[in-house]
Amino acid sequence: MKVIYAVLVSAFVVVGAVAQTPDHSAGSRASADTSASAMAAADAKRDAAVEKHIKELHATLKITAAEESEWNEVAATMRENAKNLDRAIDNRKANAAGATAVDDLKAYAEIAQAHANGVKKLASSFSGLYSKMTDDQKKLADEVFSHRNHEGGKVASN
Repeated sequence: MKVIYAVLVSAFVVVGAVAQTPDHSAGSRASADTSASAMAAADAKRDAAVEKHIKELHATLKITAAEESEWNEVAATMRENAKNLDRAIDNRKANAAGATAVDDLKAYAEIAQAHANGVKKLASSFSGLYSKMTDDQKKLADEVFSHRNHEGGKVASN
C-alpha cells in the first residue's frame, strides 16, 4: 500500500490548497471570462482528484459488494463536501479584487467552516460503513485514518 495522507479529508486538502492561491484577475470582461474559465478548470481538476481519492480509498479498504451501498453514501458525501468547499473557495476568489483584510478573513472562515462541516458529515457517513466492515477492514481503516498517517506516516503494506 502506498503512503496515505489524510485520505478521509483528502478532498479537502486538494481543495484547500487552492483556497490559498490569490486571485489577481481585474474587473475587465476578458479577465472575468478568464477567471471564470480558470475557476471551472480548477473545479474540474479538484473533481478529478476527489474521484481518484475515492477510487484509491475503495481499493485500500477492500470494499466488498455487500458494502457498496454504504460505500456509495461515503463517496457521495465526499463529492458533496468537495462541491461545498469549492463554492466557498470560488466565492472568496470572485470577491478577492475588492476584498479588505476583514473580508478575506471572513471568506477564509467560510472555507474553514465548510471544511469542518464536511469532516463531520464524512465521519457520520463513514460510521455506517465502518460498522459493517470486517475486523481486517476496520484495522486498515484505523491505520489509514490515524493521525500518524495524516502527518506523513506510512501505512504498512499487506
